[in-house]
Amino acid sequence: MRFGDKLKNLLEETEMTQKQLAFALGIPASTLGNYIRNDREPDFETLKIIAAYFNVTTDYLLDFMSKNVNNFYEYEILRIFRSLSQEQQELYVEQGRVFVRMNNKKTTKLS
Repeated sequence: MRFGDKLKNLLEETEMTQKQLAFALGIPASTLGNYIRNDREPDFETLKIIAAYFNVTTDYLLDFMSKNVNNFYEYEILRIFRSLSQEQQELYVEQGRVFVRMNNKKTTKLS
């Protein structure tokens, strides 16, 4: 996924407008629009500011997977998890455990 697509998804997730984000980041709205349309990419400093603002890594924004991450979904789960409150994180983990138990029951029945 390209940088602008990631940025657009983050905007939708946070229910922000491009104008609101541009103001929060201190950059022109037209510049942000260029990023979102994938017409331009930010310089390193702006990339770090955007990553910090959304509490994601620059690797996430650049769609770079390190050796520590198996696939996009693993990284996405971690990103979402980090954006939650502690109470929400506890609920998220418990829901994950429910899925694991359900999968274990299915594989046990198949054996």
